[in-house]
Amino acid sequence: MSGPADRIDRIESQLAIQQLPIRYALAVDGRDLDAWVGCFRPDVDMGRHGSGRQALRAYIEPLVRGFHRSIHQICGHRVEFTGRDTATGSVYCRAEHEVGERWIVMAIRYLDDYARVGGEWYFSRRREQHWYAADVTERPQSVGFDSWARAGEPALPDAFPTWAAFWKET
Repeated sequence: MSGPADRIDRIESQLAIQQLPIRYALAVDGRDLDAWVGCFRPDVDMGRHGSGRQALRAYIEPLVRGFHRSIHQICGHRVEFTGRDTATGSVYCRAEHEVGERWIVMAIRYLDDYARVGGEWYFSRRREQHWYAADVTERPQSVGFDSWARAGEPALPDAFPTWAAFWKET
């Protein structure tokens, strides 16, 4: 059984982690790249792109220049602690992007890893999966759920580990 100090730490940690997706959305939509990369741990691993916030910024800046306006609406957030200073999360988001004359709507799930570094919570890793990307004038089904090539192939709903098993019985 944990004591009051541990429970307070867990509550404060949960609240701090829940602010990260909101801070991320505001930074993306405001094109505040300093705030955006500030949501990630200072030594963020960018794989073949290097590590650190400068590597992250170099990677994301060209991507956000590919659309003008954007709106990221956070719809839900689940946090699970994996240790005192680590957690994972799943965040639902509806995003809209102005791409030239098109208005692309996406239904997204982010899979997040969080870490407390120097007393502050950050993203360690953020992976995007989406159900569809379609112009607001299109039905997602009519464009094969993938009307915006930059979004990539939709991973959802197939990426849910329970999806195939559920439909196998039908």
